[in-house]
Amino acid sequence: MAVPSGPVAASTDAERAMFDFVDAYDRAYETAAEEHRLTVAQACVLGRLTTRRGMGELAEELGCDASNITQIVARLEARDLVERTPNPDDRRSRQIERTPEGDAVYADFEKSFEFARSVVAKLSARERDQLASLLRKALDSDRAGRS
Repeated sequence: MAVPSGPVAASTDAERAMFDFVDAYDRAYETAAEEHRLTVAQACVLGRLTTRRGMGELAEELGCDASNITQIVARLEARDLVERTPNPDDRRSRQIERTPEGDAVYADFEKSFEFARSVVAKLSARERDQLASLLRKALDSDRAGRS
């Protein structure tokens, strides 16, 4: 179940709209994952495996503990969606990659996760460009504030 991402009381209409959007996105992502017998975390990991990746690299990118990635990968591996292979540069570590079955499941997941495409399709080309520009501006200023 998706956890509401909104604050107790949004201070502006823009903030409320942003939280509503994030909540709807999260719910749609969760629903699409469930349709393919995936958890949100499993769908997220499968999506990050466009190339062979190290478990530590995935953990860092996703901002979680390496033991969490290990558990997620073990469950995906049990379904033959990913496989672990020795790292050619360091035989002590393992890399993960999607199997052909994992590629197929993730492709089906992506097709069923229509939320962002359907929402953006309601906007004109000019509005889409404006939205993208505003979102990048907001995210860039947030990142600069955290550095």
